[in-house]
Amino acid sequence: MAALAKAINAKIRSNPMLSYVFTTHFWGPVSNFGIPIAAVLDTQKSPDLISGQMTAALCVYSATFMRYSLAVSPKNYLLFGCHVINEAAQLTQGYRYLSWHYWGGKQNAALEAGVEAGKEAAPIK
Repeated sequence: MAALAKAINAKIRSNPMLSYVFTTHFWGPVSNFGIPIAAVLDTQKSPDLISGQMTAALCVYSATFMRYSLAVSPKNYLLFGCHVINEAAQLTQGYRYLSWHYWGGKQNAALEAGVEAGKEAAPIK
């Protein structure tokens, strides 16, 4: 049984692509891509749901690991790409958070809701 496992391992390691797929340099970023995918999908949701503290923490996290992915040897460009996408999505979320909570987005939405309610309540002649 051990000989079979050794033979399979040798076969995998002899192919450069398969060898890469069976490393943490591949599976770490692949599993990490859940964070940027969720962040990109969250850009379609209401800005009222955004946590400013979590967005700031994820910005720092992605910036740190962008640097780390290029500091390791060999450079992990897949991890770098993952964190570039996450950084862009988190900065977008940060802008949406600031716009909603501090730059009048909430007040504008309430004003528009009031105008729509007024249009529905007032009959047009």
